[in-house]
Amino acid sequence: MRTLVPIVSVVFIFACGGNNTQTYVNEQGKDKTIKDKALNTGADILQNKAPLSAFNVYLNGFHFYNGNMNAQMEAHHYVSQLNEDFYQAIIFDGNSKDSKIMGIEYIVTEKLFNILPKEEKKLWHSHHYEVKSGTLVAPGIPEAVEKELMEKLISTYGKTIHTWHTDQQHTLPIGSPMLMMGFTRDGQLKNDLLQDRDHRLGVSSRERKKQRSEIPFPTVDPMANAWEKGELRQFIVSDQVDSAQDKHQGLLPQRTK
Repeated sequence: MRTLVPIVSVVFIFACGGNNTQTYVNEQGKDKTIKDKALNTGADILQNKAPLSAFNVYLNGFHFYNGNMNAQMEAHHYVSQLNEDFYQAIIFDGNSKDSKIMGIEYIVTEKLFNILPKEEKKLWHSHHYEVKSGTLVAPGIPEAVEKELMEKLISTYGKTIHTWHTDQQHTLPIGSPMLMMGFTRDGQLKNDLLQDRDHRLGVSSRERKKQRSEIPFPTVDPMANAWEKGELRQFIVSDQVDSAQDKHQGLLPQRTK
């Protein structure tokens, strides 16, 4: 399987797909003071931000709340590739400076997805349709480079959790985190949502679909996209904390060398 190193190099050179989508909400709270701004500027200059600097690929796509196909939203992913089989993404509700962290997504290749327990697989969605339909895009990089990236992503699976529901106009991250899913066929994603995104980012999902017609259609694990079979899973806030008691024993984590 090809590495993304050459792609990432090109992304640094050509990337320009940002600052054209504003956040959904203005968060609650007073404006930053002059002292706050000075502290932030000093920290920006003096502190190392190695984990953040690894998030070097921007992907734009769409999610819906697992259990409610009508609740759809655009999602701006900033992705870090940990190794050949594992990616992690921070999801924002826009691509401007004041965009809110909406959630996270973990992305694995088929190789790692195959070793997940059956019940765990029901929390994950495939990316085959997002890639083939052209609805998943990497704005700002050359189309040939984007196509190579999509050739890798088409057979991957994602586990997505939204933590701040700014699409619901919540000005604070209230409520329960929610499990999200991806679309799997035509007619599911609202057309006006797609058209608005395409216009704003200057992309054509229709053209992307044509360009990706040569990408082989992968075999999708039947345990993924469990919502299609009516097997819905969702998170709730509960006073039953047995999961934390049974699975997290307060042991000191073992660092990798």
